Amino acid sequence: MTGCYILYSSLYDKFYIGVTQENPDIRLQKHNSKTYGSRYTSFTNDWEIFLFIECESYPQAVNIERHIKSMKSRKYLYNLKTYPEMIQKLKDKYA
Repeated sequence: MTGCYILYSSLYDKFYIGVTQENPDIRLQKHNSKTYGSRYTSFTNDWEIFLFIECESYPQAVNIERHIKSMKSRKYLYNLKTYPEMIQKLKDKYA
């Protein structure tokens, strides 16, 4: 399952944005068990999936990830979760 995912740590009130070609639950488990090796996510193990955007291809997922990161906005992340039409526009833009 290819897609872009957003993780959230309630303990640190932080987000992490990434891409995966595997099941998002397995990827989450790797982040929380620190076997994934990301320095950014290894400081805590309370990550949860905030949002998963299923994509048609890995390049599409990477482009969506870059777009989301470039926004540098927590409000944008919450809006993505609240308004599914925003996700569809991103998918169409990077199809």
